[in-house]
Parts: sequence; C-alpha cells; structure tokens
Amino acid sequence: MNKFRKTLSLAVAASVLAAAAPALADDVKLGFLADVTGPIAGFAGGMVSAGNLAVDEVNAQGGILGGQKLVSVMADGACSADTAGPAADRLVNTEKVTAIFGDYCTGSTIAAANTAAIPGNVVMISPSASAPTLTTLNDNDLVFRTVVSDAFQGSKAAELLLSQGIKEVGVTYVNNDYGKGLADQFVATFTAGGGKVTANVAHEDGKADYRPEIGQIESTGVQTLVIYGYENAGGGAILNQAIESGSFKTFVGGDGMAGDALLASRDPASLEGMILTQSSAASGEVYDIYAKLATDAGLVPDTTYGPQSYDAAFVLALAIEKNGTADREGLSKALRAVTSGAGEAIQPGEWSKAVELIKAGKDIHYAGASGPVAFDANGDVAGGIDYFVIEGGKIINKGQIQ
Repeated sequence: MNKFRKTLSLAVAASVLAAAAPALADDVKLGFLADVTGPIAGFAGGMVSAGNLAVDEVNAQGGILGGQKLVSVMADGACSADTAGPAADRLVNTEKVTAIFGDYCTGSTIAAANTAAIPGNVVMISPSASAPTLTTLNDNDLVFRTVVSDAFQGSKAAELLLSQGIKEVGVTYVNNDYGKGLADQFVATFTAGGGKVTANVAHEDGKADYRPEIGQIESTGVQTLVIYGYENAGGGAILNQAIESGSFKTFVGGDGMAGDALLASRDPASLEGMILTQSSAASGEVYDIYAKLATDAGLVPDTTYGPQSYDAAFVLALAIEKNGTADREGLSKALRAVTSGAGEAIQPGEWSKAVELIKAGKDIHYAGASGPVAFDANGDVAGGIDYFVIEGGKIINKGQIQ
C-alpha cells in the first residue's frame, strides 16, 4: 500500500478548523492540536479526518462516560513552536480539554507540552512527532506517540544504503528537532558501518535559494544526496535545485518528503530511483477493520499517518472511559491500563464492547490499526521502517528494511 497518498488539500484542511462546532458544557472535549498550515499541511488534513473518525465511532455507539458527547476542539499548531505553544494554552486553559490528540511535528509537540500540557496535567498523544528528542522529554508521563522514533528510521535508512553498496553520501537536514534528530542518527549509523558522509549541512525553511547549501555538498563530488526536510518547504526546494544542478545520481528522503506533490509537481523521470523511508505501513486483520471503517466514511485508509491518528484519538477516548471522568487526574495511568496488553482485545470501532467490559470491571487493551499500541516507559511504540523507490513514475513500496 502507498502511504504517500493524501486526502485533503490545505484549503480543505483549513476549513476543518473553521467548521468546528462549539462544545456544550457537558461535552467531553478532546483537543485536536493539528498542523493544518505550515510545512506538513499537505497531509495533516487527512490525519485530522482519521482522528475525527474515532470520535464519530464513539458518539455513534452511545457516547462517552454514560452518554456524553465526545467533541474535537481544533487548534492549529502550524508545525511551529511559536504557534503551537499558545494554541495548546488555549486548549488547556480556555477550552479546558481533557486530553490532546497532537501535535504532529516534534518541535511544536515539545513546545505545546512544556507551555501548557505538562503544567496543566494534560495527556498528549502525537501520531507523527518522530524526533528522538521526544523520548527524553521530562513530561511526568503525559506525552506519548503512536509513531516510531526517528532514531530507528535514521539507523535503518543508513543500513539500507550500505546494504545497497552506497558508501558515500552528502546530507542536508532542516534545522529543527525532526531534521537534526533524523540526520544525527543516520550519520552515526552510516559512519559506524563504514560509510562516509562527505558533507552534513543544515538548512532553514522559507528560503528561495538553497544553492549555497547544495554547493557545499556537490563540491565534494558525492553522487548521493540525503534530504531530511519537508517536501513543500525547504526540502522540496532543495530537491528542485539539486535536480537543476545535475550533480547527483541518487536522492534519498525521509517521511517529511512524503506526499503526492513529490511526483505531481516534478518530472518523474528526474526522480527515478529516489529512495524514501517511513514507518512501516499498517497491515493485517486489525488494519483491515480500520480500513473498512475509513472507506465506509469516505476516507482513504492509508493516508500518511492516518492509522496512527485514528489510534491516538481512539485510545485517548478509551483512557477517558477507563478513568471514569472527564477530569485530567489519573488519565495517564488509565492510558497505560488500556494499552498494557492485558485483558480482552479491543479493535478499531469496538467502542460499545469496550464500554461494557469497562463497566463490568474487566481489563481491556487496544489492538491498534497502525500496529500494537504498547507504550514503553518513555511513551514510545515499537515498529518497523519501510522503504520506497520511485520507479516508472510511481512510488513503489519495497517492504520493511530488515
């Protein structure tokens, strides 16, 4: 399956915010801190839709906490620490949300956590904040994620290139937690495996001209360029200008380079052989159940981080139900309880079954659409990394990196 598909344009995603209905006093509020503007806007709308699918399942099956309505309260983090901090403050201290689904980028997730969520004792689950720095955040067991850490993605990408006989690379990365964390792990693993990084150059988003950064790398004569950035921001501009230079034979990118626009806005022949890495695509019986729910709702199941988004929102709802209150106290412990692996499995969409088991005092655990949602001590999940190759104008999933 192709996880690089997107379902909503920026305009549609922005309209999601505008259309959000106000919550009533007795509603249970779930904050959606979503980056529907900024560098990942190309696929953030699909993540919002997947999260709202989980909310809809809850409400269609009798609601939460004895029949109350679960309501998503929207705020735009814009993949920016400067924006996400105040947005989280509004959700936590003005909207009084019980928990937060989001943010989507690592820097903005950390800013939201430090500014508002941790001081307000609010649990957050990000479906896509993947930088290693989130693992070591001093968060009082409040910040979790349903996506695999970039520490794993970076190391597996390095191992893949080495296994394919690529021994020299140049690297450029967006100068934030995501880009630096991914590049650092890649470089460490690549050099430890006998590879050579001829240049390792940071770049800032928002520039028109990246030829100086590209020049530093191409002056070394290296043929493979690794780009850890965002396709519709600096990473995409660097790719375009690197293609124009004609100095590189092979391009490599991480999950931030995902999206239909990667091919739609470029000559596919210029990207032939480009390698991309991303968390392994969801599969199996539980994913198939989610996929049917999404398809029946008019959504594309395998949109980028869609399954992880559904899982994040659904498991937060389960934790609130397990906690027995819309209050924040005890929610982290309840979240641990419904993801511990103990008790009867709850699959996507099985809200009423979960409620009955919780009422009966039975243990449950959520079997995720994106894979097992079993948080370790740092709030991380395990998983695999797939790699994709552009061949004949299409992005082909080559499977999990072994």
